[in-house]
Amino acid sequence: MKKAAGAAGKESFSVVFEEHYSGIYNYIYARLLHRERTEDLVSDIFLKAMTHYDSYDPAKASVKTWLTNIARNTLIDEYRRGGRAQVFSLDADTEYVEPSAEDEYPILQDPVNREARSILQKLTDAERELVSMIYFQHMSNPEIGEVLGINAKAVSERHRRLLSKCRKLEKGKSLLDFL
Repeated sequence: MKKAAGAAGKESFSVVFEEHYSGIYNYIYARLLHRERTEDLVSDIFLKAMTHYDSYDPAKASVKTWLTNIARNTLIDEYRRGGRAQVFSLDADTEYVEPSAEDEYPILQDPVNREARSILQKLTDAERELVSMIYFQHMSNPEIGEVLGINAKAVSERHRRLLSKCRKLEKGKSLLDFL
């Protein structure tokens, strides 16, 4: 795909949208685990991004990092407002609830996908955020560190601990087996 250049050599916003929509969608879905709330929030995120795209500076951050910061801040705002993106208490004893046809994806009918979702439900929000950045957005440790305000080595250590926890949760299975 050819990249259309806008002001100061930036890609056009339509190219940015096409290239980053699925990553941002997956980032939010991994945090909320609810399709309709994810769709609403992702719409808000890209509306904010489009509105402020003229002030985006590629010299300060990659567009992926910039969009992830907008997504992260939008999600934090939703949590604070207690709006449609509510925090759920999902401790280890929480059982998987079969999604309704209206609520979730048919892909969750696959036992492997249900197992992956079950693992995500057992993780903390911060752990789901890290999973999303690494596996859904394919962000590097320095990019993740920039968003989280930590160094790349700390990201690597959190990733190592997260994989260990996932293995323990699923009796030796790695989250990588499901993604």
